[in-house]
Amino acid sequence: MLDIRLLVRVHVDALIAAQNHMGVCDAIRRIAPVGKLAAMSAPHQPKVAGIDPEVPVSTHTPPPSAEVPSPAGAFLQDRLAGWVSDLTTLHELTERLIATRTLDDALNELLHAGAALVGASRGLLVLEPANGDGPATTRALGLGPADLGHLETVPRAATALGRVLDGPAGTADGIASPDLLGERDLDPRHRAVALRLGYAASYALPLASEAAGHLGAALWLYDEPAEPTQKQRHLAGLYARYATEHLARLIELERARADLAAVTEELLPSRLPRVPGVRLAVRHRTGPRGGGDWYDALPLPDRALGLAVGSVGGSGPSAVAAMGRLRAGLRAYAVMEGEDPVAVLSDLELLLRLTEPARTATALFAHCEPAARRIVLAGAGHTPPLVLGDRRCEFVETALSAPLGMLTCWEAPSVEFSPAPGETVLLCTDGLLRRTGDPMDRAFARLHSAAASVPRSERSDPNAVADHVLRTMLPDGLDRSDSAEDVVILAAHFA
Repeated sequence: MLDIRLLVRVHVDALIAAQNHMGVCDAIRRIAPVGKLAAMSAPHQPKVAGIDPEVPVSTHTPPPSAEVPSPAGAFLQDRLAGWVSDLTTLHELTERLIATRTLDDALNELLHAGAALVGASRGLLVLEPANGDGPATTRALGLGPADLGHLETVPRAATALGRVLDGPAGTADGIASPDLLGERDLDPRHRAVALRLGYAASYALPLASEAAGHLGAALWLYDEPAEPTQKQRHLAGLYARYATEHLARLIELERARADLAAVTEELLPSRLPRVPGVRLAVRHRTGPRGGGDWYDALPLPDRALGLAVGSVGGSGPSAVAAMGRLRAGLRAYAVMEGEDPVAVLSDLELLLRLTEPARTATALFAHCEPAARRIVLAGAGHTPPLVLGDRRCEFVETALSAPLGMLTCWEAPSVEFSPAPGETVLLCTDGLLRRTGDPMDRAFARLHSAAASVPRSERSDPNAVADHVLRTMLPDGLDRSDSAEDVVILAAHFA
């Protein structure tokens, strides 16, 4: 990370030393009279892009002094104030970038910050890791899907973005096209797209660093002929290099999360069984660190069906591995003695105590006979199932029991109930309740309300029921949020 304070201190020390050195001041006075020096300190206004005023930029106001500074001192103070302001702005933008925790947020922040640094209004970012090991994606600022489609019709080699992506040398400092429509050798398709989208200039910058390598490039578009100043290019280049390192870390994290999610999915059923008299649907959301929530549905002898949901304490690879072992054990016990859910969970508790002595887990196992519409279930510290039908929406009353692994010998009575034709039984994990952020009593009330609000026209479809409950319980993308909690909803609709 850029040490802004160190850079500011170096500039301050250098300027103070120069200001206090009388020989330097005398030389400046001999070279430039006061009038010319004042003209030198006045900012020149070339036709270039400026920093977006909407982005907060720190300013430096020198303290009032009784002594009137010399022209050379005023010049140096102006330079110092400009450097401090630029470095402070860069520091603020990099801090905002480092605060991002997902790759999408980081890409959007990079586009906005880069546009502010080079004074552009629109932008495009293409992520293409040189080693091919990472996500390839495109992000846009101020450009819609139709605009991106038009840009894709331009040959890659005819755009500054393409040359930065493909050109190894000569593009480290970026490529500026200050007047695209004035270029005689501009590709006709590029000219047509520029006129259609209304941009007249562009500036492309690589996303590369020595540590991270080449990850892609960013392109910013100007509505009028313009180009960034040398100072703006320098600041944007610094920002892009540090942004590249941050993106590389997020890409590595995303890759690890994807691998863990793939392993988790492989440990869960690849498909749900087809059993006469019942239709199944499941919704599973894995947290970014990988959790231990699981589900299972397996055919049993005599056309019976075993339904199970559970949760292993903790997160990460160890929790995923424990989840796989626990699910495999429950499948074996369910085949041997599935008609007695209490015996199944007792054996599972013994397995957990012997193989994972420092871990706890919750579980719920139900032995279903769809033809007779009879369900016998037992739960160990788990959320009770909920029955939804035309005439009722209620939780099944189960015996209060501790989670597996917390007692020397686990045992709790089973519960038997009969779903009516057309009713749906919902089994879910505690992660669905915890992700809401509400206390458990309010979360249970929300779950009951979400199930009761399923439209009657959708209650015969277990997929629609599961989707409605998930959207109602976790609105505004909470089902995809950066949460440590997994979510499982298993819906069984009885004909």
